[in-house]
Amino acid sequence: MPTASDPRLSTFTWPVRVYYEDTDAGGVVFYANYLKFMERARTEWLRAVGYEQDVLRERRGILFAVRRVTIDYLAPARLDDCLSVTSRLVRAGGASLEFDQQVMRDSDASCCCRGAVKIACLHADTLRPARLPGDLLSELLPFASGPAEPLS
Repeated sequence: MPTASDPRLSTFTWPVRVYYEDTDAGGVVFYANYLKFMERARTEWLRAVGYEQDVLRERRGILFAVRRVTIDYLAPARLDDCLSVTSRLVRAGGASLEFDQQVMRDSDASCCCRGAVKIACLHADTLRPARLPGDLLSELLPFASGPAEPLS
C-alpha cells in the first residue's frame, strides 16, 4: 500500500490529451468536459493509493458520488492540447472526501481551470449516505492536506 510520504500521491497528476470529442463548436474544450477530466484524475489517484472503485462497490458495498463542485474557468484548452490534471485530497471526513483540483496546459503552464470537489460516500445498493469504512478512512487521512473530521 502506498504511503502519504510518497510525493507523487500528495498532489497526484494525471495526463489528458484534448480530443475532438472534448471540444465545442468554438474549438475549445466544452466546459463540462473539465469535470470529466477531474473525475478521471480522482479515480486514478484512488487507484494509485490502492483502491479501485469497482472493488469498493463489490466488496465493501460503497461507492462515491459528487456532492458539490465549485469551479473557475480561467483559460481555454483546445484540440490536441496536452493537459495535466492535478488532484489533492484536502479533507477526509466520516462520509466524504474533499479535493482541490487543477487542469494545467502543459505547453505554457497555464491554468485552464481549478475547482473544489466534495465526494460523498454512498451505500451501493440504496444510494443513501454511508460512512467511510474505518480502515479506508484511516488509510486516506494521511494524504489529506487540510483538517480532517474526527472519527466518531
